[in-house]
Amino acid sequence: MPNATGRQDAARSVVFAPLDGTGRAELVEQRLTDAIVSGVLRDGERLPSESELARSLGVAVVTAREALESMRERGLVRTRRGRDGGSFVTHDRDAAARLLDSRLRGHSRIELRDLALHVAAIAGTAAELAADRASRDDVESLLAIHAAADLSTAGGARRALSRFQLEVAAISQSPRLVREEVRLQGEAGPLLWLCLRDQEYRDVSAANRTRVIDAIGNVDPVAARAATIAQATGALDWLVDEKVRIEASADLTREGA
Repeated sequence: MPNATGRQDAARSVVFAPLDGTGRAELVEQRLTDAIVSGVLRDGERLPSESELARSLGVAVVTAREALESMRERGLVRTRRGRDGGSFVTHDRDAAARLLDSRLRGHSRIELRDLALHVAAIAGTAAELAADRASRDDVESLLAIHAAADLSTAGGARRALSRFQLEVAAISQSPRLVREEVRLQGEAGPLLWLCLRDQEYRDVSAANRTRVIDAIGNVDPVAARAATIAQATGALDWLVDEKVRIEASADLTREGA
């Protein structure tokens, strides 16, 4: 079980965690694309080799190769040969925003609500258990992660949130909750935490983490769970409003064409 998560990049560990189900190239591509457009994998960053990527994701090398080839065609990665060669992230913010906006339009409000409920159930239970089981060192670890958070960009805020939630799950002392938290961060995180593109919500998210830490430190499971659920609920409200805005803008564009 991970501990002292602040000494590692938890968001990156989620990106390269084994995939559930069959190892299709589309799943590998989706995982990496989500990490790029959400800012977890940064522009110019070197990706693992095909063999390393296949091993970490639990897929065949040919599957990893197919995913990278498709991402090259979409302009998300570039590959160069030689001693310093490899596949590198090419992050176009406008293109990334369009990808995520398209993904948001593809989800109904019911689907978005179900997604947020699932995330809230797992993270809320982890926080509740953490409040009962945390040591002083555990609380200090959460405070260190919170203090080190970079809220200047969406990617930095996402990495901070990922590290924090994984540490809370680890403190809960439930391996199953840790595994489910990792899985959900890969599946739901890029969409649910789209709100972190706004500085206002990055600040709201940071303030909410303070409430979670206080509740865990005060051995208040009810407050820890409530503060964690509030974070997911706030993200859902933002998503629904953003979906309405994007769809209204698309309608205006069609009318003007």
